Amino acid sequence: MSKRTRVDSADLEHSITSSISTTKRARRTDATLTFKPIKTASQAAAAAVDADPPFAQLLAAQTSTVANPTLGDCVVYWMRMSDLRITDNRALSRASERAQQKGIPLVVVFIFSPQDYIAHDRSARRIDFMLRNLQSLKRSFEILNIPFYTTTMHKRTAIPSKMVSLLVFLGCMNLFANIEHEVDELRRDIKICDLAKLEGIQVNFIHDKCVVEPGIVLTKQQKAYTVYSPYQRSWLATLNDNIPYYLEDCPLPKANPESIRASEKLCSLFHTSVPESLSGFELSNTDRETMTITWPAGEIVANEILVRFLRTKARPSQLGIADPLAPGAVDSRTESRISCYHKARDRVDLDSTSRMSAYLAAGVLSARQCVRATMLILHVNKVDGSSTSGIGRWIQEIAWRDFYTNIIAYFPRTSMGRPFLEKFSTVLWENHQSPGKLNEVKDITDANATADSDGETLRRWKAGQTGVPIVDAAMRCINKMGWVHNRARMISAMYLTKDLMIDWRVGERYFMEMLVDGDLASNNGGWQWCASTGVDPCPYFRIFNPYTQSEKTDPTGEFIKEWVPELQHLKIPELYHPSTVTAKKQGYPMPIVDHKLARERALRRYKNPGQA
Repeated sequence: MSKRTRVDSADLEHSITSSISTTKRARRTDATLTFKPIKTASQAAAAAVDADPPFAQLLAAQTSTVANPTLGDCVVYWMRMSDLRITDNRALSRASERAQQKGIPLVVVFIFSPQDYIAHDRSARRIDFMLRNLQSLKRSFEILNIPFYTTTMHKRTAIPSKMVSLLVFLGCMNLFANIEHEVDELRRDIKICDLAKLEGIQVNFIHDKCVVEPGIVLTKQQKAYTVYSPYQRSWLATLNDNIPYYLEDCPLPKANPESIRASEKLCSLFHTSVPESLSGFELSNTDRETMTITWPAGEIVANEILVRFLRTKARPSQLGIADPLAPGAVDSRTESRISCYHKARDRVDLDSTSRMSAYLAAGVLSARQCVRATMLILHVNKVDGSSTSGIGRWIQEIAWRDFYTNIIAYFPRTSMGRPFLEKFSTVLWENHQSPGKLNEVKDITDANATADSDGETLRRWKAGQTGVPIVDAAMRCINKMGWVHNRARMISAMYLTKDLMIDWRVGERYFMEMLVDGDLASNNGGWQWCASTGVDPCPYFRIFNPYTQSEKTDPTGEFIKEWVPELQHLKIPELYHPSTVTAKKQGYPMPIVDHKLARERALRRYKNPGQA
């Protein structure tokens, strides 16, 4: 055994026993309290990582893993926070198959890593959603006699060595996990490959998040696409050319024999619990109740939400905070939400979208299952990705998800706080901080930055008090629900970056801190699109007029009335742009900036980066 991973079995057994007897709430250690991650890499550092992406390094490390490991005492599947399901889970299914082949038990491990949550600005809502789904999973694994061992590792740099130490202690010679595509996670898994090899442990990192994994859809020059339209066409053709592989419905894991519960080494693993909350990521009672109602946990729930999107009509009662499975849904083949998706998908005043984003981001449902479900509706053996049908347009949204994951895999600078288009790295942004805090915090990307350092303009944007009703409705919805329609996200993001000229990274971070569906690739891609700094971005000279956007996306005004109740008695078009007299009468703030003047400022600064 290597000195690098040697562990005294009694010590590890003690740590396992200790984790079983701990209180429900994990205590934050000094390692977490003092953790100050770098939020924005230098241009040179980002260029260096782009030149040798960790994703490619991990794939290379996989090719040299141990080919013929010894039998071992168990197979371990390491569950991550983006694959929280038993159904159609590639790494879990492969791990179970290997355990069955070898005639040994399957063990599932989940690691809580608070430092990673801090580094990625994970919201307390996302953590709560994760915990609720893990509690559901533990019950499912219990039925299958599969131990579900959870542990907290407060220092994330120690995860590789401690994980391999755990494998050694358990006598595991086969590790399976689904790939995570962020830079830090890829580097962690590369390190695990190196350490596991020294112990003779075979490591299997599996593609699972995307329908078509990164690296498959490439240009004729074998480069990653940076424009969505040609990517989507190639993605669809690739998918339809090999549906059995890309839309594989992975078998469920097999149950362990009952005898595992008598195993001296493995029996204690059954008794670790999933905490109700994690220190530093607790929700208020009100917020937790809202999240529980609006985003119920579990695979059965997720599947039923998908079925309702595919089969039932939109309902006004579902516009805001509501149980997605509330009774009263009406079946309709021709007027289901997905059937109307191509016509209604940009309407924020309708319950027109799937609201599957939280379940896809957490992996409670696989993207493959979503695509397969559309094929069943049409009774076809090919995937519809056209722009002229509701199903086709929804499939295109799933392709966008794959596209942005492909981008962070091949251009990791985008997950390191850098703009994809470095020419816009010197755009002059307005100061978004309180003058009294300037000596304490240099910028919002500093780990020390808090809401206390926000300037008045940023505070008003976050609180939904900008004086622009559609923007305020979007922000209040995010603040309350942890989610908002994608079109509303775009409007509020472009308002921050173009009208208020505040750094896109400020908004990106706030969304991640608020959203229950926060996904680094999609959130970053969306913000950089709006800020005109990313791949296939909105041209810098295209600047949303929030008032005309209100007319297009909220023609009934119901979205604004839902979230800005002080204006609910106004009629259209004044609802979209209240006069000074009306705003004062209703106790509504005046706009922070004049849109026409703000647009001229944005055009000037983008055209001449670095100049005012």
